Amino acid sequence: MALHLAYMLVSMPAKQCRMLRKLPRLAILISLLSLLLRSSASASAQHTLGPGSSLSVEDHARPFLVSPDATFSCGFLDAGDNAFSFSVWYTAAANKTAVWTANPDAAVNGRGSRISFRHDGGLALSGANGTTVWETKTSGAGLSVSLLNSGNLVVSDPSSGGGRTLWQSFDWPTDTLVPSQRLTKNTTLVSRFFFLYFDNDNVLRLRYDGSDISSIYWPNPDYGVFPNGRTAYNSSRIAVLDDTGVFLSSDNLRVVAADLGVPGVKRRLTIDPDGNLRIYSLDPSTGAWTATWAAMAQACSAHGLCGRNAMCVYQPSLRCSCVPGHEMVDRHDWRQGCRPMFGVTNCSQQAAVPEQEQRLKFVVVPHTDFYGYDVGYNKTVTFEHCKKLCLEMCSCAAFSYRPFEGGGLCYPKGFLYNGYTSPNFQGNIYLKVPIDFDASAQSVSARSSEGLACNPDGPEIVQGNPDTFQTSRNNARWSYLFAFAGVLGVLDIIFIATSWWFLSSKQSIPSSLEAGYRMVTGQFRRFTYGELKDATGNFKEELGRGGSGVVYRGVLDKGKKVVAVKKLTNVAGGDEEFWAEMTLIGRINHINLVRIWGFCSQGKHRLLVYEYVENQSLDRHLFDTDRTTPLPWRERYRIALGTARGLAYLHHECLEWVIHCDVKPENILLTREFDAKIADFGLAKLSKRNDGAGGDGMQLSHMRGTTGYMAPEWALNVPINAKVDVYSYGVVLLEMVMGCRVCDQTTAGGERLEMAQIAQALRQVVASGNVVPLVDGRLQGQFNPRQALEMVRISLSCVEDRSNRPTMDDVAKALTACDDEDEHPAYK
Repeated sequence: MALHLAYMLVSMPAKQCRMLRKLPRLAILISLLSLLLRSSASASAQHTLGPGSSLSVEDHARPFLVSPDATFSCGFLDAGDNAFSFSVWYTAAANKTAVWTANPDAAVNGRGSRISFRHDGGLALSGANGTTVWETKTSGAGLSVSLLNSGNLVVSDPSSGGGRTLWQSFDWPTDTLVPSQRLTKNTTLVSRFFFLYFDNDNVLRLRYDGSDISSIYWPNPDYGVFPNGRTAYNSSRIAVLDDTGVFLSSDNLRVVAADLGVPGVKRRLTIDPDGNLRIYSLDPSTGAWTATWAAMAQACSAHGLCGRNAMCVYQPSLRCSCVPGHEMVDRHDWRQGCRPMFGVTNCSQQAAVPEQEQRLKFVVVPHTDFYGYDVGYNKTVTFEHCKKLCLEMCSCAAFSYRPFEGGGLCYPKGFLYNGYTSPNFQGNIYLKVPIDFDASAQSVSARSSEGLACNPDGPEIVQGNPDTFQTSRNNARWSYLFAFAGVLGVLDIIFIATSWWFLSSKQSIPSSLEAGYRMVTGQFRRFTYGELKDATGNFKEELGRGGSGVVYRGVLDKGKKVVAVKKLTNVAGGDEEFWAEMTLIGRINHINLVRIWGFCSQGKHRLLVYEYVENQSLDRHLFDTDRTTPLPWRERYRIALGTARGLAYLHHECLEWVIHCDVKPENILLTREFDAKIADFGLAKLSKRNDGAGGDGMQLSHMRGTTGYMAPEWALNVPINAKVDVYSYGVVLLEMVMGCRVCDQTTAGGERLEMAQIAQALRQVVASGNVVPLVDGRLQGQFNPRQALEMVRISLSCVEDRSNRPTMDDVAKALTACDDEDEHPAYK
C-alpha cells in the first residue's frame, strides 16, 4: 500500500503535485486513497474479452471493458427510471456522459438485461425477457472484443494478420465524435431530431427532421456555400476532431476550442438536445465538462425547438412561448407547437365573404421572426402595402416586416415555424387574427406557456460571450490575425499579377471557372419579356420541347452567359402567385439540379431562365440509334446515381419539398462530364412534407407526367405523394440498363407488355442473378454485372405498389454502396 502511494506520488504530474501541497494532509490522504481505488478498479477491469464473457445490468457499477490507458470505459449507464443503455464514456467524467451508445432509442430494463460476447462471435445486448435489443451481427471462431485507447469498441479476429476488424463502434456513431474518430459520407451524428451529416453537395450541415417539418439551419441557410466559408468542390467528405482541439472538415470548415493546444485535455464533439453542435473539454480536477466552442452563438438559431406557432427566447436559457392567442398542444412537448384559441376561417369560407366584410386585424410580436415558409417576398415596400398583401392572401397567416432603405422588406408567411425572439432582430411579426381578438388579455409571450424551458438540461453557455468561442490568449489571437492578413496580402499580389498576365496575353478565363464564379455571384432575378426576347433572338434557336413548354437558347450579360429560356404553357394562377412560387423554386440549389437563374411573368407570358447544359438530355444518348457509340456503362451508372441524389434532395433535404411529377430521360440533362442535372422540377405544385413529399399526399388539378413513366396512382384518383417520382425513376433506371424504352417492349406476338408483366420478368432476373440478357447489347459485355443487377433490383422495387416503394434517399444510398466497390478496368 505504502509503495503504491509512493509510486503514485513520484509519477504524478507536477501541476497536480503543486495542488496537493496546498491541501491539508488528511485531504491529501483521501485524494490518494481515491486515486488508488480508481487505479485498482482500472487494473481489475479488462480491455479485451473472449467469447462467453458477459455483464448483468444489476452489476452496472462494474465496467464491462476499460481501455488499456483507462481513458475510456464501457458498460451500463443509467438512461432513466429503471432504464439502462450500453455505452462508452470517459472514465474520469463525473457524470459518465456517453460518447457512444448501442441502443439510444431502446433502453433496457434494470433487471434481467445483459451484454454478452457470445461463443458465435457476436456482441449482443438482451432485454429482461431475453430478446436481443442490439447486436454487432459478427460471427466466427476465436474472436475478441476490445475497447481501444481511442474509445473505439472493436470486435476483431486476432488469428488474422494484424487482428482484422470485423465491427467497430466508430462506424456507428450516435451523437458524439471523440478525437481521431472520423465523420464520413456514410456516417451521421444524431441527437433525437437533429442530424450532422455531409449533404449531397459535400457540405457538412445540421438539419432538424421532425414529424411535420424538416430544414437545414447550419451553416446559415440565408447564404450559399461560399458566403458561409465552405466549398462544395471536394469529394472526400471527412471531418475529424483532433487532440489539440481543432475540428476540421473537408468542406473548408475549421473551428478551434477555446483551450486550443492545452496538452492532455480530453474532448468530445456533440450534438446537444437543443440542436447546437459543441466541443466539450473535461476538467480533470472536477470531472465536469465545459463547452469550449459552439456552432451557433445565438442559441435559438436551431430549427424545430418550439414547434408551430411558437417562438424560442433566450433568457438566458432556452425557453419557448406561444404567439398571442395560442396555447400549447402538449404541455410536455414543445415540438408539438401551439394551436389557436380563436376560430380559424379556411380559404373556401374566406373566399365566400366579400373583402369589405372580412373582419381581420394584426397583432404585433416585437423583435420576432419565423424562418422559412414565405408565400412571397417584397422589397422596399411600405408597411401598409405589406399589410394589405397579407390581408388579400388567404394563405397568409402573418407577415414579417423589417426596415430597409427606402421602405422595408415584406415576407408574408404561410406557416409559422422556427420562431425566435431577439432584441438584436430589427423587425417584427404581425399575426393575422379576428377583429374581436383581445390582445390585452394575452401577453406577447403567451402566459399559458411562461416558464416552461424547452431544454432545461442544456449546457450553460453565456450567449454571445466571445471568450467562450475563442482562445483566451490575446497574443495568439493577434498573431493569427496578422498572419492571416499577411497571407491575404500575398494572395492579392498573386491574383493581380496572374490577372494581368492573362489579360496581357489575351487568354480568357476557362469557361467552367467563369461559369462557376457567375453561379456563386449571380442572383435569382425577374426578367422582362423584352430582355428574354432579345436574349433569344426573338426565340430563334429551339433546344427542345415538352408538355410544359418550349426551350430556346439565349445569351445574357453581353454574350458572356449562355442560358436556356423556357416558354411555359398552361400555367395556372396570377402574377403574384407565380412570382411567389418561382421565388421558392429559385432557392433550390443542388449539384444534380439544373440551376434556375430567374423568371418572367408579364401579361400572358410565363418564362423560366435556366443554366445551359451543353450535352443535351439523356434520351438523346440512350435511344438515338444514329449514334455510333453507345453511352458507356460508367457514365450510365453515374447518371443514375446523380439523378437519385437530385430527387432525394428535392424530396427530403431542400427547404421546400418538391415532387417533380415528370421524371423521364428528356428531363435529365447531361453536362460535358456526363454529370446528371434534373430539369423541370418545381413546375408541379410545391408541397410541404406532410402534404406530398412524405405524408398522405396532395390533390392536383389534373394528371401530370408522361405516358410510360406515370405511376398507377395517377389514374386512381388518390392523393399523390413523392412515390410517383420513385416509380418514374424506376422506369428510367431500367431503361438505362436496357438501352431502350420500357414502354416499347412487346411480346413475341407484337402486343405491348404491361408493367405487371415486365415486373414479373424482373423478379425472375433478380432471383436468378443472371442480368446479362437484360443489359444493352450495344455495350458488348462491357458493364459491371453487380451494379447492373443492383439497378434491376432497385428498378423492380420502385415500380411495386407505392406502399412498398423505397424513398429516393434509400435508392441513392443503395447505388452509392455499389459505386464504392472496385471496378474492373473493362467496366470503366
